[in-house]
Amino acid sequence: MSDDGMNDQLILIVGESATGKSASLKEIRDQPDWIYLGTEAGKRLPFANKFERHIITDPFQVHEAFDYASGSLEGVPAPENNKGIICDSLTFLMDMFETNYVLNAANTMTAWGAYQQFFKILLQQKVAGYGKPVIFTAHVKDELNEKTAEMKTSVPIKGALKGNGVEAYFSTVVATKKIDLKQLEKYENDLLVITDDDRDLGYKHVFQTRPTKNTTGERIRSPIGMFSREQTYMDNNAQLLLDHLHRYYA
Repeated sequence: MSDDGMNDQLILIVGESATGKSASLKEIRDQPDWIYLGTEAGKRLPFANKFERHIITDPFQVHEAFDYASGSLEGVPAPENNKGIICDSLTFLMDMFETNYVLNAANTMTAWGAYQQFFKILLQQKVAGYGKPVIFTAHVKDELNEKTAEMKTSVPIKGALKGNGVEAYFSTVVATKKIDLKQLEKYENDLLVITDDDRDLGYKHVFQTRPTKNTTGERIRSPIGMFSREQTYMDNNAQLLLDHLHRYYA
C-alpha cells in the first residue's frame, strides 16, 4: 500500500471466456502465500497450482476472506506470510449475490440496495483496508449504445452500479485477448515475448493495456504513463503485470 493509503496493486483482468483470464495467474510467485477465492461453482484452474484455495458458495465469504487475511476476523489468526488475494471471478460473485439474496427476497428494492452495498463494502472497505496485491477477474459483455450506435464492452453489473460500472473502482484494468502475431509485430516491447508455441499457433494470448482505435468501446484503463504505446500488448502474465505496477509506483 502507498503512503496515501491507496492500494497500488489492485488489478481487474477482464475478457471473454477462453481468452486467458485464469491462465494469466499461472506465474504468480509464492503461490502458497496467496489466497485464491473461486466463485465459479468449483471450476478448477487450468494449471497445477499451490494457492491457498477456497471455494465460495456464499458471497459474504469473500468479505470474510479479506477480514481473515487482514487479521481482523474475530477469533481467527491471520495467515502467516500472506502476499495477496485473487477473486476469480467478480462476475460470478455478483451473480451469486443476486441468486442467493435478491431473486427470492420479500422486498426486492431493499435486496438490490444490499447488492450495491455488498460491492461497495468489498471494494471501498475490505480491499482498501487489506493493503496487499489484489487481483479480480471478470467476464465482459458487448452491448450496443443506441444513442451513439457504438458497441460497448464492459463487465455486466446490475442495479445502480451499472451507471459507473465496476471498472470505475479500479485504476488498472487490462483485457485478455487472442491477437494475431502479425498484428503484434508493431508492438515489440520488453513485456511481450513471442514463443515458439505462439509461432506454431499464429496468435498469442495477451493483456491489452491501452485502448486502440478499434477498442474505444472497452473500459481498459491505467494511470497516465504506466504503459507506452509499444506496451499496448503484453504477455498475459499477472505476475509480470504486478511487477510492472511496482516499478511504476516505486
